[in-house]
Amino acid sequence: MAEALKAMYNKEFLRQFAEKVHAVYDAFDMGNFVAVAMNEPWDGLELKARMRRITETLRTYLPISFEEALDVLFAIDETCIGFPYLFFPDFVVLYGQEEEHWELSMKALERFTQRSSSEFAIRSFLLSDPERVMCQMMIWSQHPNEHVRRFASEGCRPRLPWGVSLPMFKRDPTLVIALLEDLKADPSLYVRKSVANNLNDIAKDHPSIVLETARRWKGVCPRTDWIIRQGCRTLIRKADPEVLELFGYANPNDVSSLETSASLSVLPSRLMIGESCELKYELCIREGDPVHIRIEYGVDFVKARGHTSRKLFLLSDKTVPGGTRLTGTRTHNWSDLTTRHHYPGEHRMALFVNGREVADARLTLFSLEGRE
Repeated sequence: MAEALKAMYNKEFLRQFAEKVHAVYDAFDMGNFVAVAMNEPWDGLELKARMRRITETLRTYLPISFEEALDVLFAIDETCIGFPYLFFPDFVVLYGQEEEHWELSMKALERFTQRSSSEFAIRSFLLSDPERVMCQMMIWSQHPNEHVRRFASEGCRPRLPWGVSLPMFKRDPTLVIALLEDLKADPSLYVRKSVANNLNDIAKDHPSIVLETARRWKGVCPRTDWIIRQGCRTLIRKADPEVLELFGYANPNDVSSLETSASLSVLPSRLMIGESCELKYELCIREGDPVHIRIEYGVDFVKARGHTSRKLFLLSDKTVPGGTRLTGTRTHNWSDLTTRHHYPGEHRMALFVNGREVADARLTLFSLEGRE
């Protein structure tokens, strides 16, 4: 079993970090810093709680002045690289939000994000004064360093995983879209992925805004076309007719004329939680012009209270000639995951073409305790 991510914050990590600090700040009490940071209930603290504990302990042993404390961190940040050092920007969140520190805090977040990431830290500042911070992020969107440009996009995502949500941008993403305009043809794939993810976040609350943006951006350049395709992925999965048309899929309203026959089978049709089944599908496309199709299978998962929840899985996304006969197989594993727990009962599985169901099959899942 993989070691929990929180385990990266251990005594050895803290000791090595303390040595770095002491090398540039003689008054730093290495022993007490490590001991206090790991005070009980350290073992019971999860990842973010451990990070916050380190941040708060660091405040105790650095100079009392925020400016002087940052000078210490600035002196060592070139050797503090990667995810474990998220407590650098967290330090700014906790102790640099006063008006007198604002400019310095922005400078610190810009600097720290180039070696770790400030995407979570900036959100507290955005919640306090979104327009002012977004003006700063517009400046960052033109920065020569790709990490800073990505930070400009990632930091204002309305639904950033692990991050505090930004309800004002869920309600009105106008400021976010304006920033993404500056990044829509960025030369860095690292940045473009963030822009696409930001668009996809917005699409969950404002599909029409994302569709309008996609139409406006389409054809600007190949980099931008890649962004809008990835940014519209949720709308494509939902088979939004206008989005499918935009990306050249056969119109789902006319999809009944796409296939002449379709079938889906599942073997075995009775199995235990933790086992796997094999899906086989066959689809015959009507004669005529080539068509762009997206083939998916959906599972109506039985939930704890007996209701079902559907999840779609992609099988194929391509353009095929008229008259094509498509076949394929896919293994589906029914083992429990951290994000999905399986329950016994009859599960319906269906084959979809451009969002329209064309065939289905049934499977009965039994609990590990026995066939019940």
